[in-house]
Amino acid sequence: MSSIFMTRVHEITVIFYALSVLIYFFDFIHHNRKANRIAFWLLAFVWVLQTLFLILYMKEMGRFPVLTIFEGLYFYAWVLVTLSLGINRLLRVDFIVFFTNILGFIVMAIHTFAPSASHSHVMAEQLVSELLLIHITMAILSYGAFSLSFVFSLLYLLQYDLLKRKKWGPRLIRLADLERLERLSYILAVIGVPMLMLSLILGLQWAIIKLPGMPWYDMKIIGSFLLLTAYSIFLYLRTVKNLSGKKLALWNAASFLIVLINFFLFGRLSTFHLWYS
Repeated sequence: MSSIFMTRVHEITVIFYALSVLIYFFDFIHHNRKANRIAFWLLAFVWVLQTLFLILYMKEMGRFPVLTIFEGLYFYAWVLVTLSLGINRLLRVDFIVFFTNILGFIVMAIHTFAPSASHSHVMAEQLVSELLLIHITMAILSYGAFSLSFVFSLLYLLQYDLLKRKKWGPRLIRLADLERLERLSYILAVIGVPMLMLSLILGLQWAIIKLPGMPWYDMKIIGSFLLLTAYSIFLYLRTVKNLSGKKLALWNAASFLIVLINFFLFGRLSTFHLWYS
């Protein structure tokens, strides 16, 4: 009964998520404030359902659900919804929720069709430890910060293009000014970089203890340090070189591609992250 109930919760969540994104798209095209409010409350309901699903899943599994790709995708989607709702309420940046949750819905869709292989769960149970849980959780939270940073850079590029082409109108007015979008993108990167660095330190410590013969040329390790390097360069360009504007936003967007590659591809090419696939 519990399994059937959780399946129904997930199905309802996906339906309401799709409705929310569609109504946000309508608002983006037609600048309809009523549609924006409806979409926001639908998304808030999605967050409640996602949280309920996570609680039920944790109760069933007896641990925090981040140890398989199936679980990681869901937690990543939950992080995106949580951050977008929080930032929208605190900072009132129009379209941040829409763009963030296009990404979030894609992640949810991938999660829906991701294989929940029994061997992955068995291996996850064998390898579970507090150190590993903290490592994976912090990594996914850093990905959430980088995702929001990317969305702010995307809005920056959109606003920049509208201003350059002198496309005055409601969409231009509703977007935050360039300086604010760039600052928020930078702040989220500042949050994400140390979180990812700490995650890597804990992950390496766990691997040294549990997997003494671990190959250091593993694709997941290389991808994670490549990601850390890309965002560290982003911070260096912003703080030391005082680089700003379109070039910095494009660098951020390129760095986010590494997030996607590392999360979805390198994990499957890894020789020891097998429980996470």
